[in-house]
Amino acid sequence: MDVRTCLIVDDSRIIRKVARRIIEDLGFEVDEAGDGAEALAYCAATHPDVILLDWYMPVMDGLTFIRRLRAQWRDKTAKVLFCTIETDPDRIAEALEAGADDYVMKPFDGDILHAKLAEVGAAPSP
Repeated sequence: MDVRTCLIVDDSRIIRKVARRIIEDLGFEVDEAGDGAEALAYCAATHPDVILLDWYMPVMDGLTFIRRLRAQWRDKTAKVLFCTIETDPDRIAEALEAGADDYVMKPFDGDILHAKLAEVGAAPSP
């Protein structure tokens, strides 16, 4: 069984902690970043399989991060799920056009994340 990796990018420590618990329960190894700039630096060294990405963060927001990630690492790109409170369909479409694979509305739980990961082909093997 291959170990899948996930990077959780959110400026809220609480959200990262909750998401970490859920993602680890799904069988992923997890790392964390507090903003998009920190996440890009992480991705330069380690290419995670999945990225859970918040939209609104200081330093670099999620939309800027996904655009830079997709521009820089076209050959090995992670599955990116925006995890956000954003509900505007135009903004969600913008994120998908920028390269996000899907989005998850906050708050989320393990069943929702597992279903979304399965939809994008990133759920870990049993």
